Amino acid sequence: MKLGNYITGKWIEGDGDGQQLYNAVNGELIATATTKGLDFASILDYGRKTGSPALRKMTFQERGRMLKALALHLLQHKENFYQLSYKTGATRADSWVDIEGGIGNLFSNASLRRKLPDEIFALDGENIGLSKRGTFAAQHILLPKEGVVIHINAFNFPVWGMLEKIAVNLLAGVAAVVKPASITSYLTEAVVREIIASKILPEGALQLICGSAGDLLDHVTSQDVITFTGSASTGLMLKSNPNILRENVPFNLEADSLNCIVLGDDVTPEMPEWDIFIKEVRKEMTSKCGQKCTAIRRIFVPENKMEDVWKAISKSLAQTTIGNPENEKVRMGALAGQSQKKEVLEQVQKLLASSQILYGSLDSVELIDADNKKGAFMSPLLLKNEKPFTSDEVHNVEAFGPVSTIMPYKNFDEAIALAKLGKGSLCSSLVTTNEQLARDFILGAGTFHGRILVLNMDCAKESTGHGSPLPMLIHGGPGRAGGGEEMGGLRGIKHYMQRVAVQGSPSMLTSITNVYQPGAKGKIDTVHPFKKYFEELKIGDQLITEKRKITSEDIDKFANLSGDHFYAHIKTTDFTDTMFDEQVAHGYFIMSAAAGLFVDSYEKNPVLLNYGIDELRFTKPVYSGTEIYVRFTCKEKISQELKEITPETAHVKGIDIPKGIVKWFVEILDETEEPLIGVATILTMVRKKS
Repeated sequence: MKLGNYITGKWIEGDGDGQQLYNAVNGELIATATTKGLDFASILDYGRKTGSPALRKMTFQERGRMLKALALHLLQHKENFYQLSYKTGATRADSWVDIEGGIGNLFSNASLRRKLPDEIFALDGENIGLSKRGTFAAQHILLPKEGVVIHINAFNFPVWGMLEKIAVNLLAGVAAVVKPASITSYLTEAVVREIIASKILPEGALQLICGSAGDLLDHVTSQDVITFTGSASTGLMLKSNPNILRENVPFNLEADSLNCIVLGDDVTPEMPEWDIFIKEVRKEMTSKCGQKCTAIRRIFVPENKMEDVWKAISKSLAQTTIGNPENEKVRMGALAGQSQKKEVLEQVQKLLASSQILYGSLDSVELIDADNKKGAFMSPLLLKNEKPFTSDEVHNVEAFGPVSTIMPYKNFDEAIALAKLGKGSLCSSLVTTNEQLARDFILGAGTFHGRILVLNMDCAKESTGHGSPLPMLIHGGPGRAGGGEEMGGLRGIKHYMQRVAVQGSPSMLTSITNVYQPGAKGKIDTVHPFKKYFEELKIGDQLITEKRKITSEDIDKFANLSGDHFYAHIKTTDFTDTMFDEQVAHGYFIMSAAAGLFVDSYEKNPVLLNYGIDELRFTKPVYSGTEIYVRFTCKEKISQELKEITPETAHVKGIDIPKGIVKWFVEILDETEEPLIGVATILTMVRKKS
């Protein structure tokens, strides 16, 4: 069977025989992959002219709902993916991380739509005033790039590796061309076939090439983005492409790194943290047969605990059953293939120049329901290096399999120094109960790691673990790890968008961004804003309220009602050496009084409830006798989708009411108008007319 390439709107097989792809468990031929004969320039052009424009026409809300629909669709077909995943050597637990973890990334990014506007672009940061009189200002905005994203992925997570990346670029509004590592590309291809069959994505939003990338990178432009996951040497070669350098194409590199775990010198064998540490090491050595870019490669422990720790790890590893991943008794499957096994063993030989094997064998492994000659199986290997400060190999050589090296440190400063010798990693972990140790490690080694897990019994049960990148956290690391960054929630979409600083008058910026900018002209209407349905409200709709005089009696009553008797609110206070001249009104009273001025309160209206207050600031004291009023302006509108009614939510009142969130810019003023007394953004939930 020859794998298909989904390009320019159709499935196409490449020319020739291509690369043969084998079952990692029994060595049987699965398929061949080839891209020979494909026109890579036209593939990129199709994505730029068909896929990306279709995505750019969609709002963040529409793109988010699209991702959710895709996630739900793929979940219905997950068992088909599991059956193929076994052939990669992965157990059911390994495959769960890859398949359902990848689908989970779609769900997670879909939920980000609630933090984004119902627009095709997004604002980045706050309005920036650039003049004394407020007539000149600026606003950064984010626009989807007009090119395509090229994802060159690693072999170890053929599903997660694709879905965690495309979830972000699709939400950003940019089409993708995915090039999975050939050795496990048959699983990626199966998932893409299901995605295309669902017809959930716009045509051209996703293309797939299975096999060599050919001259693909020779055709990229400045509007494209490239992400690469794999070895540092391959990444450097690709990143050095003259066309990439000439066009200044963004290139995100995530390289395999020598991640570490540190046992705090406060942890002793009788403590629960000891068992947590041993369990974490075993899990990271054996999960996915050690083929994880986040796996633990270096283990640092106090020198007086070395023997106790390595014996405990060895005992734990001995309980790991190895063999056919489809057998329920098996806990560790095979490497991705014989070529991968050969590469791992070659790297182990380099490590053995300065280390020795404490557990495992290079030559033999006891298997369940499998043949060692046919499958790419190997024993977990725990190595020991007693001189980590004078051994280069252990900090430079990575065996990308179930291999890790234990090393001693004399004091915690040494532990921090050793962690940094990896020259940059994706993640590291510290197991400790000592809060000062944790702080010292974060501040001492943090600049060399993309993510750090501080683990103890308080969080262990709910911890996602050392080796689990999460969609809301950045994934990447400095130096050897590639210097890149992906995922990270809202941070992730910015990698696929162009940040533009827009300057102009506040009114012009309001029209461009569809978000009211301070100082812009308001739209005064005879109809109170609270009497308008969501669809009827326009950005800039404004109400100038009547005035209210603040009295000493008002301040006293609020103090008694709230229980807030701060000295500045008491008229008998001696105000010498204070910031105030006399009794001052409570800030929260002024906000409440402001609400009394702008709220239309005598009859039911489309406003369903007050949703919250953002960015509330009190900027000038209000004394007795001051007259205040409010400039109340519709700032932003965010449509809300109806929530699905289930037996669990059927009792929730208002769940089926069509509605949206309206943000109101509230300026509290006195007769001088400047400076403002206070400013805030009020959020209300407003009913839709239809």
